Amino acid sequence: MRTGSNEVTIPVADVGLPADVTVPEGANGVVLFAHGSGSSRHSPRNTAVAGVLRSRGAATVLVDLLTPEEDAVDAVTAELRFDIGLLADRLAGIVDWLGTEPTLGRLPVGLFGASTGAAAALVAAAGRPDRVSAVVSRGGRPDLAGPALTGVRAPTLMLVGGLDEQVITLNEQAAAALTAPHELRIVPGATHLFEEPGALEQVAADAADWFAAHLRVPA
Repeated sequence: MRTGSNEVTIPVADVGLPADVTVPEGANGVVLFAHGSGSSRHSPRNTAVAGVLRSRGAATVLVDLLTPEEDAVDAVTAELRFDIGLLADRLAGIVDWLGTEPTLGRLPVGLFGASTGAAAALVAAAGRPDRVSAVVSRGGRPDLAGPALTGVRAPTLMLVGGLDEQVITLNEQAAAALTAPHELRIVPGATHLFEEPGALEQVAADAADWFAAHLRVPA
């Protein structure tokens, strides 16, 4: 994987998933994004956060977890976006793929999940405890990770808008089940999509600080 922006197709099981991989010079970690319900790798919120992470030295991987054919089905049925097992298996497969890449394989891996993607990220982290070093959830549904929460070893940061009351409750429930180091932070005055002035910037700054603290290149 060369330094700079790369459009790639990542082979996972029997499908190929389109991804945008960007590697800054001297990258000190790689963060894999798991987008939320009905979104894609082009999510403006995730791309904004990814830009901040890259400015702090992290490589980023923005990937569509569904194929175009699956996405067309999901647009009608909305069923695959809630198939946490499927999404988590694909994330784990991408983590494995990262380990085979000469440029990225030596780097610690972080997962950034939004909405249902946060649950998939936590399940994948539980399945790859030796590879995933940190997790950040933005407006996530970590409760949907279910029993896998107790198997997560990666330090986990959960960011929720202060006005997103139902999701705050669900994050509190998930936090109670986590045994890994974790923190639940409320972004004051923010709704679910963090569209208020300064809200997404706060998310990006908190995520960048969390990954900077917990992603460590193996000696």
